[in-house]
This record gives sequence, structure tokens and C-alpha cells, in this order.
Amino acid sequence: MRRKVLTTWCGAHLAVSAHSRSPGASSARADVTDPPAVDELVTGILATHGRIDTVVVNANTAPPPFAALDDLSWAAFAAKVTGELAGAFHITKRVLAPMRAQGAGRIIYIGSTAADYVGEGRLAHGTAKSALATFARHVAAESARDGVSVLVVAPGAVRTPATDEVLTGERGAVLARESVLGRVLEAEDVAAAVALAADPALRAATGTTLRVDGGWSVLVGGPAS
Repeated sequence: MRRKVLTTWCGAHLAVSAHSRSPGASSARADVTDPPAVDELVTGILATHGRIDTVVVNANTAPPPFAALDDLSWAAFAAKVTGELAGAFHITKRVLAPMRAQGAGRIIYIGSTAADYVGEGRLAHGTAKSALATFARHVAAESARDGVSVLVVAPGAVRTPATDEVLTGERGAVLARESVLGRVLEAEDVAAAVALAADPALRAATGTTLRVDGGWSVLVGGPAS
């Protein structure tokens, strides 16, 4: 049986949800913070494929405002935390019923090691990612006996079009030097971890977080680094 995937990760049959169209696989536009849009998205995928085996929740619904508390408005802080959780909440609620009905499923949330570190303006981002990790553990507890397993993949700094300017110069050199890879993480490194998390063999690891930081946490130090 081919596995049906609602995700921004490639593998099996891929259904991509984004605000804009994505090339390849099958795609659908949806605002994952909007319950009716989420319902339409999932209903359409189920109508076409009959099941969803794996969901990767990786929507950047609210870019983080990097600022210290003194410089951070409540509106900016609340927008990040609410936006981060809204997509996860609505997608999770909608896919759990069909996953429970089929007796199997995997939900993978893309978190961040920002949940573990402090300083450098991470207040809003770190709080949002910490909340996401806690949310994931509750979902894991509520769905484990139904055959649905939940994992969080938490990358460190990853080079993407959005971060490319930040991860250059000295910052990029430090990250490369303090990595077992000898370089900054790339999107492919995160994709490999997601593929591992999606393996049914990891069902027993439900409720856990897979850190992907190139060894930064052990080479540099603990959560205050």
C-alpha cells in the first residue's frame, strides 16, 4: 500500500500545502491557521487517496520577531506564539480522526533547538517552539493507543533562503566550526531526519524530540549557550 503524506517533505505520495503553489507532486493552497481551509484541504486529500499516513507540520505561519523583552511588543509576541500553535492545532485535530479510524498514523512537528536556548532575542521564537513541543507531547499521549505516533524534529540553525544572509560571515563560520559536519546545516539534513522520524520502526519513540543541530549542544554547551 502506498503511503499518503500531507506534508512539506518529499517521499511516498506527496501532497504539499502552502500559500503558493509548489512544483512537483500534488499541491493545494491552504491557510493552515484557518479551520475551514484545513478541513477542505484534508477532505480533498482523503477523497483522492483514501488515507493519510504521515503529516509533517512545517508551516512558517509567523516569522519570529528577534528582540529582547524590553523591545518586544505584546502584539508581536502573541502573534508568534499564536501563529505557531494555530497551524499545528487545526491540522492535528483534522487528521487525527481518519488516522484513528485506520489505526495508524504519524505526525511530525518541525520544532527548533531555540526551545532550549536563551538569549540573542529568542524570547518569542523560543517560547513558541517550547509550546509546540509540549503540545506534541500531549497529542502523543492522547493518540498513542490509537496507533498514532508523534515526534518533534528540532533543527538548529539551517541555511535556507530566509536565513542565508544571517548565516554568513562570522556567524556562519562559528556554526560550521562547532558542527560535527564542519558546515552549517542544510535543508537536506532536516529532510533526512524527518524521513527517519517517519519510519514506522520509530513508533516506540512517540512523544520524543529528535534534535538535529550538528552536535552544537554537546560541542558548545547547554541551554544557556
